[in-house]
Amino acid sequence: MTVVAIHIAAKAGAEAMAVGEVRAVAGKGLEGDRNFPAAKPDRQVTLIAVEELEWLKREHGIELTPASSRRNIATRDVRLGELVGREFAVGAVRLKGLRLCEPCGHLEKLAGLPGLKKLFAGRCGLRAEILAGGVIRVGDAVAT
Repeated sequence: MTVVAIHIAAKAGAEAMAVGEVRAVAGKGLEGDRNFPAAKPDRQVTLIAVEELEWLKREHGIELTPASSRRNIATRDVRLGELVGREFAVGAVRLKGLRLCEPCGHLEKLAGLPGLKKLFAGRCGLRAEILAGGVIRVGDAVAT
């Protein structure tokens, strides 16, 4: 259960940039990301399981990368849907899963994939609140 990629975008609609690490600030979000400081807890950090991206490619021939998914943290071997309403750790950072991060029309437009919203419903990740901040790095463990 690990972090395999981290992405932040400086502003809405900007290309998501891969980073090796990012500072998570409790109650505010990820430094350098378009949603920092977040007005709402569910805008602080988003996660996606790379297995869902692999499913999309395998079953439907659609390639959506961690960057083009517009999610901040890509994980491997983490059942994100099971973290709704639960606290968990990403490295030294404490998060609380708030709700599923459903695909939207904005994602469809930016990715150039009409129909993605319906096809990827329930598989597009998790919105989380940062309870205790620190640095999140690629390779960090995700502990539930």
